[in-house]
Amino acid sequence: MTDASPTTAPTTAMVLAAGLGTRIRPLAEDTPKPLIKVAGKALIDYALDRFAAAGVTKAVVNVHYLADAMEQHLRARAAPEVIISDERGLLLETGGGLKKARPHFGAQAIFCTNTDAILIDADGAEACATLARHWDGEHMDALLLLVPIDKTSGYDGKGDFDQSADGRIALRQGERAPFVFTGLQMMSPALIDEGPDGAFSTKLLWDRAKARGRLFGAVHQGAWMHVGDPAGHAAAEARLAGARLKASAG
Repeated sequence: MTDASPTTAPTTAMVLAAGLGTRIRPLAEDTPKPLIKVAGKALIDYALDRFAAAGVTKAVVNVHYLADAMEQHLRARAAPEVIISDERGLLLETGGGLKKARPHFGAQAIFCTNTDAILIDADGAEACATLARHWDGEHMDALLLLVPIDKTSGYDGKGDFDQSADGRIALRQGERAPFVFTGLQMMSPALIDEGPDGAFSTKLLWDRAKARGRLFGAVHQGAWMHVGDPAGHAAAEARLAGARLKASAG
């Protein structure tokens, strides 16, 4: 895919943080997954710090499991401004969470991410900037940040997406696919408007965008660490500890 014409990066983002996190709970039964720390920093802060550095001024965070602890943690943040989307009464899944938060988004494209992964940027290729550089609102409804499967850790799947030469993507059709979805994407709020009320997966929105030829992917040049279970957490801890030692030695 060739880069689209320059565009203004989103200043609004959604952080999907309402999941139950059952696979990672052996690490901390009384801690919601977004607050589990890797190298001394909560997972959600990796996402929010990235957004703040990318120029995001407002981030909507949905909460459900141990929501009080989430709200207490988020009150301590100075940037970006955090707006809570309360899902205590009903867990709405990823798409339903976006639809509930829709009034906070306005008309311009937004960033959206989950909190169970940490991205490591390659030199000169920051993840949010990569999405903003490739975004073309005239031809895209959603742009997903993908990573080659050989640049992942804590991941034992067979890949998520195939990609054509023009950048359009489709969910894996064969035994394996070359790319994994990192959890970070850009979306048009108009696409979110198409979702039904209640709980549903973001996949429904992707399917609608794909049917119109408006689902695209941009490839992350760095690495991606999935932190969805204790093994993935240990791998991320080890990698970041090694990076700190290398930096201090240099």
